[in-house]
Amino acid sequence: MDVKRQHSEAYRNKPKQYPPEIKEQAIDLFRGCRQDFKTKTATAAHVAHLLGVGCKETIMTWVRQAEVDSGQRVGTTTDEHDEIKRLRREVAELKRANGILKAASAFFAAELD
Repeated sequence: MDVKRQHSEAYRNKPKQYPPEIKEQAIDLFRGCRQDFKTKTATAAHVAHLLGVGCKETIMTWVRQAEVDSGQRVGTTTDEHDEIKRLRREVAELKRANGILKAASAFFAAELD
């Protein structure tokens, strides 16, 4: 089996979301063994292998987000991201309700004429 096929099968077999405990453990492991490796990428690859996480990019994403959440890096925090998602859902719901009200008012206005 070639490498490309192995990677795609491994990718398909991984869960789409990992439990928060795994993410926390990965971040702690990354921070704990960072000095043992020359690069962050090598550290992330080691942690991904230890925990059986799909790829090093997943670990790097978790570490970067943890840095943003702790204020070490600029970006949108997890709480801000969740609030943005909630507000987008609310805006979409309000737009639907507004459309229904416009249609209803047009209907009733036509009946009055």
